[in-house]
This record gives sequence, C-alpha cells and structure tokens, in this order.
Amino acid sequence: MFLQDCSDVFLPVLLAALISVVAFGQDSTQPLAGRKLIVGTKSVAPFAMKNDEGAWEGISIDLWREIATALEVDYEFREHTLEDLLAGLRGGSLDVCVAALTVTAERERTIDFTHAFHNSGLGIATVRGHGRGWLGLAQRFASWAFLKVVFALTAILFLAGTLVWLFEKRRNAEQFGGDAPRGLGAAFWWSAVTMTTVGYGDKAPKTIGGRLVALVWMFTSVIIISGFTAAIASSLTVTQLQALVKGPQDLPKVRVGTVAASTSEEYLRRNHMQFRPYEAALDGLDAVVAREIDVFVYDAPVLKYCAVRRFHGSVYVLPGTFERQYYAIGLQEGSPLREPMNRVLVDRINAPQWKDVLYTYLGE
Repeated sequence: MFLQDCSDVFLPVLLAALISVVAFGQDSTQPLAGRKLIVGTKSVAPFAMKNDEGAWEGISIDLWREIATALEVDYEFREHTLEDLLAGLRGGSLDVCVAALTVTAERERTIDFTHAFHNSGLGIATVRGHGRGWLGLAQRFASWAFLKVVFALTAILFLAGTLVWLFEKRRNAEQFGGDAPRGLGAAFWWSAVTMTTVGYGDKAPKTIGGRLVALVWMFTSVIIISGFTAAIASSLTVTQLQALVKGPQDLPKVRVGTVAASTSEEYLRRNHMQFRPYEAALDGLDAVVAREIDVFVYDAPVLKYCAVRRFHGSVYVLPGTFERQYYAIGLQEGSPLREPMNRVLVDRINAPQWKDVLYTYLGE
C-alpha cells in the first residue's frame, strides 16, 4: 500500500521531469522548424551588398549563411531601409536583420542582438584636395606654414645684406652708401639677386671683407635656395591635402552629412550639430564630391571601403575613429534563435577563416 501511494505521488513528478529534460535538450529553434525565415538587410558595403548577378554578399551576409547552414534553417532576403528593418523586427514581419547593424541601448530595449561580430567606430570623410581653385591657392599662400618659410628666408637675406653693408658703406658709398635705410635696402637687393644667381652686376662689394662675405654667401645660397624651395613646396602641398577638419571637434564649423536614422545621426543630434540626412552612404559621399556638403560622418569601415572601391581616391577618410560601435545581428525580442545563433557565431569569428573574410572585404 505504501509503495503504491509513493508511486502515485512520485510517478507524475518523474514524468514531468523527464519531459522537461527532453524539451531542454531539443534544439531551441524547434518553434521555427519547417518555416522559412524572413531575413531583412540593406545595402551597406562591405557588410551587405549585391554583386553583378544580383545576389547578396558581404561580411554580414557571409556570416549569416554559415549560421543558417549550421542551424539548417531556410530563409529569404528582403531589402529594407534601416527604419523598416528595425520596425520589422519590432512588429514581427522580420525574423532576422543582417547588415551593418550597430548595438545601442535604445535598440536593445525593443529588439534582441546576437554577440557582436565586428567593432569599429565613426569616421569622417571629405573630398581629397579640398580647397583647389583660386580661393584655395590664396589660402595656401596665406597659410602659416608658407609664411614661416618666407619670414625665415627674408631674415637670412637681410643678415647677409647687413654684413656686406657694414663693410661697404664707407669705402663703396656709391653703391651701398647714404643713410641706413638706403644702404641696407641696396645691400638687401644685392643679397637677393646673388642668392637667386641672377646677379645683375649693378652692385658688387669692393672691400676685402665685403668680398669674403660675398664669396661665402654665393656658395651658401646654393644650398639655401634648394632647401627653401623644397620647404615652400612642402608647405603648399601639406596645406592643399589637409582636410577641412582634423577630428569630431571641428564638425560644428563645416557642413555635415550622415545617413538618416543611423547611430551617426544620433551622435550628431546628441552633440547639437547641424547635418543633412541621406538615405545611404554612397548618396552622402556623392554629395561630398559635388561640394554640397564638406564632410560625411558614418561608420568608418563603410567609408573606407567606399572611398577606395567606389570613388578611386577622390574621397579621403580621416585617420582614426570615434564613438566606438559594435555590429551584431538583430532579432525579435525573445527570439528562440538567439542562443543557437550565438554558439555558431562565436565559433565562426574565432576560427582562422574569419580573418580571411575580413581581409577579402576590408583588406585587414
């Protein structure tokens, strides 16, 4: 009787425990089995883009295909804007979002993310050689780098002329005499035409001291003129290639563009900066080349890829990044795909082949 009572009590408990173990051991994707997943994406090279045949490829796309193969799930891609991708995950019309999707606290409140598979930051792109034309040329000649060279050259010319004037002002008064401004002016003229090897011959020292200074000056000026020519050329070139901004602290001074509804837009709004929104990075970079805006702020790896592959060096991306970002795959809130996807994702990005994928698309 006692054994029968025990069996009546513990048998249901044992059965419930066995059912729980079996359920726990089953693949957590079981609720999605037999259903085609709807995967949202958008063109953000090099993470998601279409090739010449119209098929999707890129860092995020390649990673998703490996995950889908490992989990044995069927899927189809659907292209949307960034706003529609996020809305699709919230509303349930999309199961997965695969693109260059940045993890943010605001997005995490309404959707889920896998582990991050890539990290970077925001970058700043501008047109290479910004400031060409007459205005740009005038700005380069008025730059401090150029003016320093001119001031140094003038000081050396004046020094050489002063030494000649001190020797010549009494014994060669016809050419270097008179009051100090007149004599120094004549000596400065002599040192300039001698340095440039023009040497009009209208003025020449006659004293031993003056001629010794002239001899040293003629040989020295050959070296000086070569060095100063290189310095002037370098100062003009550096000024020409210098971007309008050196970092995010200069953004309030220029016309800025970015992708609408992106984390870069959030950064600009948070820092109270004016900007012009664009639908895609390529649209914004086209606006930079057309001089509609001065700089374009967006994810650094996307800017670098587009600058090299699409704009053939006409667009320059400033070195360094700011506002660190983490890319992940987006999911519906509470999606049963999250854990199995994370297991496959971590395995793939830690494999040696992942470096080959990054090198293929990013060159790093």
